[in-house]
Amino acid sequence: MAIINQATKELQVKIVYYGPAMGGKTTNLVQVHDHVQTAQGTKGKLVSLATSSDRTLFFDFLPIEAMAIKGFKTKFQLYTVPGQVIYNTTRQLVLRGVDGIVFVADSQYEKMAENVESFQNLEENLRAQKLNLADIPYVVQYNKRDLPNVAPLDYMEFLLNNRDVQVPSFTASAHRCEGVFETLNMITRLLLNKFINQNTPQYA
Repeated sequence: MAIINQATKELQVKIVYYGPAMGGKTTNLVQVHDHVQTAQGTKGKLVSLATSSDRTLFFDFLPIEAMAIKGFKTKFQLYTVPGQVIYNTTRQLVLRGVDGIVFVADSQYEKMAENVESFQNLEENLRAQKLNLADIPYVVQYNKRDLPNVAPLDYMEFLLNNRDVQVPSFTASAHRCEGVFETLNMITRLLLNKFINQNTPQYA
C-alpha cells in the first residue's frame, strides 16, 4: 500500500519485478539504477540481499519529472524477487505492500513452462495476502528477444496475457537496456493514474 510521508511531501510507491529465475529481473533493476535520471541525491543505493545462488535487489528513486499528486512528489521503490522456487517465502515477503508489478518473462522457448509456473506462483502468493492480481496495476515484459530461440509474441501473449482485459506488454533485451524504461514508464503511469483516480490517496 502506498505510503504518504507528510514531512517530506512524498508519496512512496512499491513496484515488484517478478518472474522466473534468470529471466532478467535483476538486469532490469541494474539498468534502471544505472541510467535513471533523478534530482540530485534522490537515488537510493542499490541493495542486494544475496543467498548462495539467488539475489533480491532493492532501491528507490525520485525522478526529476516525478508527477506531483496533491502536492506530493512520487518516490518509487523497486524490488526484485528471487526467481528460484526454494525462496518462495522471500517472494511473499517482498510482495507485502506491493502497489504495482512488472512480470519479466524469458522469451526462450524452453522457458515457457517456467514462465507460466512463475505467473501462477505470483497469483498464489498474492492470494495468500488476500490480494487479487486483477486489482493491482501490472505489465508484462517479454525479455531476451535478441536471442535466436525465442517464442513468437502471439504465443507468449496467449500464455501470459490471455485475459478479458489484456495488460500492456513490452518486448525487451534488458542487458542492452532495450525495453527497460518503456516497461517502467508504463507501470509508473498506471500507478499514478490509479492514485489520481482515487482522488485522495489512503494515509498510512
